[in-house]
Amino acid sequence: MKRARIRKHTRHLLTGLGLFFLASFQPLLAQQNEAGQATPVKLGLMLPYSGTYAPLGESITNGLKLAIKQNGDQLGGRPVEYVVLDSEADASKAPQNMSRLVKGDKVDVVIGPVHSGVAMGMLKVAKQTGAIMIIPNAGLGAATGQLCMPNVFRTSFSMWQDSYPMGKVAYDRGHRKVVTITWNYAGGKEDIAGFEESFSKAGGEVVKQILVPFPETQFQPYLTDIASIKPDAVYTFFAGAGAVRFVRDYAKVGLKDSVPLLGSGFLTDGNLDAQGEAAEGILTTLHYADGLDSDVDRAFRGAYGKAYERKLDTYAVQGYDAGMMLVQALDQTGGNSTDRDALIPALASVKLNSPRGPVTFSKAHHPIQNIYLRQVKDGRNQVIDVASRALEDPARGCRM
Repeated sequence: MKRARIRKHTRHLLTGLGLFFLASFQPLLAQQNEAGQATPVKLGLMLPYSGTYAPLGESITNGLKLAIKQNGDQLGGRPVEYVVLDSEADASKAPQNMSRLVKGDKVDVVIGPVHSGVAMGMLKVAKQTGAIMIIPNAGLGAATGQLCMPNVFRTSFSMWQDSYPMGKVAYDRGHRKVVTITWNYAGGKEDIAGFEESFSKAGGEVVKQILVPFPETQFQPYLTDIASIKPDAVYTFFAGAGAVRFVRDYAKVGLKDSVPLLGSGFLTDGNLDAQGEAAEGILTTLHYADGLDSDVDRAFRGAYGKAYERKLDTYAVQGYDAGMMLVQALDQTGGNSTDRDALIPALASVKLNSPRGPVTFSKAHHPIQNIYLRQVKDGRNQVIDVASRALEDPARGCRM
C-alpha cells in the first residue's frame, strides 16, 4: 500500500516536471517547423523605398543586411526573413502599415522609420501592441523622451544630441552673437533648440531665430536680413535639396567669407557633391564622419564598398548598428524572439563597437555616443575633433 502511494506520488512528480519543462521549452519549440528546422526570425522593415527619402531607406537596409550577413545570415542560430514595406514617408499611413506588420505578418521586430512623422504613428501601435521597434533614423525627441517605452529602441540620434555640442564649439571659437535659421517644423526647431541651449549656457546670445515656412527654399530675403544683422556666425538646420540650395545661396550672396556657417551634420551629409565649392569650410557636428581613424570603421567601409555599389553614409551605419544590436541580443536569448521579458533586457544591455565609435544605450534606450566636429575639406566631411564624448540625450519627459 505504502509502495503504491510512493509510485503514485512519483508519477505525479514526473508529470509535473514534464509539464514544467514543456512550458519552459514551448517558446523554442514554437520556433521550429514540423521538420524540426528553425523557423526564421521575421524582421519587418518599414522604411521609405520610393520618393525623396528612398536613398536613406536603401542605405539603412543595406547596412542592416550586411551586419546579419556577417553573422552567417542568422540571428541566434535561426535564419532571417525580411518583410519589406514601403513607408512612403507618409505619416497618415503609418499606424495602418505598422499594424499590418505586427498583426498581419506577425514580425518579431520592426525596423523603422526614417521620417519623424511616420515614427509618431508607429509609436502609437507599438504602445498598443507591445511590438519591439528599433528606430534606425528618425530623430524626434519624443521617441526616447515623453513617449519612451520599454519595447522601443533607437540606433541613430536625436536632434538635440547632434546639435547641442555645437553651441560650446561656437562659443569657444569666439562667436558671441549668432543667428539661427531652419524650416518651421518639429525636426528643425528641435535641432536649433539644442544649439541655442548650449550656446546660451556658455554665455553666447542668439540675436535672432528665423523660421522659414516648410518646405520653402527661396532663402534670399532671409540671407539679406542676416547680412544686415552682421552676426559672428550663423547656425542652421536644413537637409536634402533644401540644404543644397541654402549652402549655395549663402556663398552666392557673399556671406561665406564674412560670417562662418555652422550646422547639424545633415546640412552637408550625403549632398556634398551637389554643394560643391560652396560647402568648403563649413563646420558641422554629427555622430559619424569621414576619416574616423579606427580599424572597425575601415573594415566596415571596405565590406560595405564590396557588397554595394553605393556611397557609404551615416544612414548605412545606423542600419548596420541595428543589425549588430539584433545579433548580440538574439545570441543572448539563444534565438528566442518571442519572450519579450528576455529579449528587451538583452537589447538594452547591448554594447556596440560601432564604425562610429563605442555605443551603449541609456535607460531610455537611446544611444550614448560620441559627437564629432567635422569640417568640409576637399569635398569630404573630415573629422577634426570630438565635440562631445559619450553624450547621452536627456530624454526629457521619459518615465520608463
